[in-house]
Amino acid sequence: KPRSIALIGSDAGPPPRGPNGYNDRGGTDGTLAVGWGSGTTDFPYLISPLEAIQARARKDRTSVSWWLNDFETLEAAKAAAYKDVAIVFVKSDSGEQYITVDGNEGDRNNLTAWSNGEALLQAVAAANSRTVVVVHSVGPMILDAWVDHPNVTAIVWAGMPGQESGNSLVDILYGDVNPSGRLPYTIAKKPSDYAAHVVYTGGNNPNDVQIPYTEGLLLDYRWFDAKDIAPRYEFGFGLSYTNFTYSGIEIVKRYDSMLSHEATQWENGGVTGSEVGASVAEWLHETAYEVKFNVKNTGSVEGWEVPQLYLHPPPSANSAPSILRGFDRISISPGETVEVSFPLSRYDVSIWDVDRQGWAKPSGSWRVSVGASSRDSRLHGTIS
Repeated sequence: KPRSIALIGSDAGPPPRGPNGYNDRGGTDGTLAVGWGSGTTDFPYLISPLEAIQARARKDRTSVSWWLNDFETLEAAKAAAYKDVAIVFVKSDSGEQYITVDGNEGDRNNLTAWSNGEALLQAVAAANSRTVVVVHSVGPMILDAWVDHPNVTAIVWAGMPGQESGNSLVDILYGDVNPSGRLPYTIAKKPSDYAAHVVYTGGNNPNDVQIPYTEGLLLDYRWFDAKDIAPRYEFGFGLSYTNFTYSGIEIVKRYDSMLSHEATQWENGGVTGSEVGASVAEWLHETAYEVKFNVKNTGSVEGWEVPQLYLHPPPSANSAPSILRGFDRISISPGETVEVSFPLSRYDVSIWDVDRQGWAKPSGSWRVSVGASSRDSRLHGTIS
């Protein structure tokens, strides 16, 4: 337990206006727990990180200091200096277009931290060799301006945590709960690594933009895989306080020779047909293959692993190089081995044939990979 902690950044503290001070949460004057828009509702309460960490510090007899002004970086560095650990809070918000926050009309104008977050973080890291960064963000952020700083020792990607924000963070920081979250998007090294970009049109309104979406099926991790772009943190990435190993992959066919007429036609290179309901036919979505493997907790504490199954289509499919087809969250005790199974249907190994207007089985073999993220494959197999 640390003897002293400094909490830095407005995102650490309670909103001065209260949790519902802005209509439809259209403002950021304290900790960020949810984006803005018509789908929001009032918080019944909001536990900020500052409040929750202070409550834990009282039990541990830890002294807590804080500086919640994002722009007075010199004072922030002074508050962080000589503390056992400094925790810097940065944020990035967005919502619906009918609300503009800090010049951001709905969507974000960029992928960097709001409220002077990068300068604040770098000032604190220069003053404290054990700087932890907590990120509250609606989506990816570009981290490369500071992620390799030698004094940044950990990053907690807290996302949009909701009303129990502070309590959930304390659970992770103090090891009461083993983290098992996984990134639902790719964090790139630079904005140009992404497929779609904001293009300002230069018309009468300087905020008029166009976003050309030309990536087709290559969304998120598929784009990075297809273009061989190294991400900062890949889709599906996440850490744990324990370690897991994978072994013993087996791929089993789960249907016999008594196939329906439609399934036989599909097996022989036919398509599903274009009649109403063909895409949801039972034979297309029933389990056709089962991928089984073992996951072992080789560490000293209980943890939740999130194994992920990716399929890699044959060249004839003219498709994305990798496609997520299954994942699970499994509790495993230290030393325990658990068997994991993912079902695959004919639909999972089909492509949409534009010319014939139906789901078809492409020629060639599908490669199968199982692992801890889209870039961390542990086991491999083939479906012929």
